[in-house]
Amino acid sequence: MPGTWVEDILGPGFEQQTLDLGTDDPATVVRSLPRAAWLRPLADVDVLYVHGWSDYFFQMQLARFWNSLGARFYALDLRRYGRSLRPGQTPGYITSLEEYDADIAAALAAMGHGGSARARVRGRRLVLMGHSTGGLTISLWAARHPGVAAALVLNSPWLELQTGSIGRQAIAPLIEVRARFDPLGAHPVVDLGLYTRAQRELGTLPESPDGWRPERGFPTHPGWLAAVLRGHAAVAAGLAIDCPVFTLLSARWTSPLQWNEQMTSTDSVLDVDDIARAAPRLGSLVTVARIKGAIHDVFLSAPGPKDAAYRALRRWLLSGALR
Repeated sequence: MPGTWVEDILGPGFEQQTLDLGTDDPATVVRSLPRAAWLRPLADVDVLYVHGWSDYFFQMQLARFWNSLGARFYALDLRRYGRSLRPGQTPGYITSLEEYDADIAAALAAMGHGGSARARVRGRRLVLMGHSTGGLTISLWAARHPGVAAALVLNSPWLELQTGSIGRQAIAPLIEVRARFDPLGAHPVVDLGLYTRAQRELGTLPESPDGWRPERGFPTHPGWLAAVLRGHAAVAAGLAIDCPVFTLLSARWTSPLQWNEQMTSTDSVLDVDDIARAAPRLGSLVTVARIKGAIHDVFLSAPGPKDAAYRALRRWLLSGALR
């Protein structure tokens, strides 16, 4: 029921609320609130996390990390993903990343921010956090909504196509044409399930409800890919985000063409060197942390690199970087 907090599938300590977007496509926000927050350094912080492609929020340890610092943690399952996916919908499909403005605005309203900076007046700061495609989405959103976020935290954000800028520029016109005439057309399946296998080998991927996180990802379509490529082009041109940005990446990447044990200690989804080159174009206050041994979602890595990622994030947050 819209506007009502109920227990989430993650169990005690996690609640969810259905967000009415005024269409047949609801979104869902999940929250985890700290105890005795006033005793902790980020007691005035609200975090909004946005997941990546073929994903949903399940990272309970991440929520508890923020809660341990006193922050209120919220995670958004975008329309047509995870908790928000309804029968008959095309999973993850969107024709413009700006359409997610409605999802984010509804989540902010449920958090008490009202979709603007008004909550800052009441003494609460907003931190946006995104993984992969979610990192691209919130970066573009922050650039269009200056003065709202106190900081961005990006976990392996998809800031550039895996072919690099030259490859992206070469295929973008072709994708745009196809998106115009055949937006829901089929693409070849390029996800071989190797990233999913890496997480299972590490034991960091829980069992997901049917259809929420398929082993080889959702099918992709020209309309969706054109939207992502327009986002990449905007990053390449420079976004001028006006708050500090902290970007976490693996130290290395492995090409996802065939299984390799190195996929349990490298990013096998994105070329992290390309992402590291793109990140400074987000704004003037960008920090990039490269985590040795991390996978694509650095917080689902083996214990060593995962702990290193949390230490790096904690150090940055407590260094006074937040606006």
